[in-house]
Amino acid sequence: MLHFQTYRIHDDAPWLVFIHGAGGAIATWKYQTEAFKPFFNLLLLDLRDHGLSKNVEPSFQSYNFDIVCDDILEVLDHLKIDHANFISLSLGSAILQRLDERRPELIDKMVMAGGIFRATLRMRFLINISQFLNKILSYSQIYTLFSLIILPKKNHQKSRRIYRLQAKQLTQTEYMKWIGLYGEFFKVLDEYFHRKLKKVSLVVMGAEDHVFFKAAKRFVAKQEKARLVVFEKCGHICNIEQWQHFNEVALKFLRGEGQLTQSSATPG
Repeated sequence: MLHFQTYRIHDDAPWLVFIHGAGGAIATWKYQTEAFKPFFNLLLLDLRDHGLSKNVEPSFQSYNFDIVCDDILEVLDHLKIDHANFISLSLGSAILQRLDERRPELIDKMVMAGGIFRATLRMRFLINISQFLNKILSYSQIYTLFSLIILPKKNHQKSRRIYRLQAKQLTQTEYMKWIGLYGEFFKVLDEYFHRKLKKVSLVVMGAEDHVFFKAAKRFVAKQEKARLVVFEKCGHICNIEQWQHFNEVALKFLRGEGQLTQSSATPG
């Protein structure tokens, strides 16, 4: 099954499960582990082919959202986790919504950082360009290029570097299998954009996330149970770039400590 790590405080403590994005790994959450483990039992996963989750069985020629969810559910069932809070990053937001659709009794609260909620024209253009470039460039070259497009500013440099290091663990063959996910990607996003969230949810976005921010804002505006917190002067990977602020906001939400405002600027 998938490679995973757990941190337990006691059997009765609530569980918190972390789902990284495409090209990520458990290291995506390096700034969250210490902050969250005094309050929750933690489960951190490497998605199929990412990090140390290599040669996961059964093997497939290409992947879809249900295959990815099956992998996660196998670990949860193995650990006998039948109820948990979840934090996702980037593509993990779509995976999390598929989990909620398939097993709604599993999920309590959801935190979606740098969430992807709508197949905008800009996103469609980038994905179509990447599919063309697959024919002439390696995965590592494509990832380097698109990390600069998505995280272009100087203050994005740290998160860009960490994500590039994680992405190097994915081989060209593994990357091509994940390309299969985009066969249903636009359809899934359009479906979930109009889906009513039944769980209390927090969406955390960087104001400089020029690819995904506007769609996230429109998505939350349609939801009664979702709140949007925006970090000023922050890019797509907000849990790394402004990790202290992210930890403060996410913990407050998950522990039910007062009301979060619809938007929040960076402290100080």
